[in-house]
Amino acid sequence: MVDVPGADQAVAHEQLTAKMGIEITRWDADRLVGTMPVKGNRQPYGLLHGGANAVLAETLGSIAAAVHAAPERLAVGLELSCTHHRGVTEGVVTGVCTPVHRGRSTATYEIVISDEQGRRSCTARLTCFLRDAPKV
Repeated sequence: MVDVPGADQAVAHEQLTAKMGIEITRWDADRLVGTMPVKGNRQPYGLLHGGANAVLAETLGSIAAAVHAAPERLAVGLELSCTHHRGVTEGVVTGVCTPVHRGRSTATYEIVISDEQGRRSCTARLTCFLRDAPKV
């Protein structure tokens, strides 16, 4: 489980990332990497579900935006777009998230998802709104 700045730890056990098997493998200011198994995240034709790609992309981009915004601001998703290039039927996919724009009120990230052979299967772009954190 990733300790995201500003996250409600009371509901940490309910996070979709755990249910989908997403693991963060690298976390720094300019690159965030995570993996997700295909097994358990397929659509009826045996391919990795496009919505699973979206969950991986939004997870990585949101964490990166939250780290950028913390501690004064919180990141909330504003827009996500995904282009699915090829189907993946087995193994693990890896998402690599890099910043496109990191401002005061918005942050945008590109997330490239690839299969185990390094073939790009999805390209996503996430923009987050950075709002003021509640005063404690």
